Amino acid sequence: MKPSKNHVGADNQQEKQVGWIVGFVDGEGTFSVSINKNPTTSSGWQIFPEFVITQGAKSLPALEEIKTFFDCGKLYVNHRNDNHREDLYRFCVRTIKDLDEKIVPFFKANPLKTAKQEDFIKFAKILVLIKQGKHLAPKGVERIAKIIQTMNRKKPSRYLLSSETTCQESVLSTD
Repeated sequence: MKPSKNHVGADNQQEKQVGWIVGFVDGEGTFSVSINKNPTTSSGWQIFPEFVITQGAKSLPALEEIKTFFDCGKLYVNHRNDNHREDLYRFCVRTIKDLDEKIVPFFKANPLKTAKQEDFIKFAKILVLIKQGKHLAPKGVERIAKIIQTMNRKKPSRYLLSSETTCQESVLSTD
């Protein structure tokens, strides 16, 4: 039995959309992880992974299409008061479940073409460490912080530079 033209057309449309999303993320997306002080967590620090795509208001329909495609995440608006003439919108996926079950599998199956692929690989590695519970202990947070500072703009991790971390390291090294 020969596949219908509609089925072939739908497959081709899906492939085009996947390619478009990969290209869009290569240009406008970010895989980032931050570490924030949080006294309510067991380690005193919170690991905060997120996948973000940012666009001006004119491109909001593109972000809405990506949100629909992934069936997760949220759209946020930043009403800017700087030199831009339009609001800035962010598509953000922050839940570990959605990152782990939707975003990571998609980009594993459809690799990015730019240097962002390396950031994605590190991002996925950090998610594995979080799922393993490594982020709950100081050594795990430190390991994650060392990966973070090699991502994106390669800024030194605030966690590794904090005086509390330095004090923790000196206590750990005297044990």
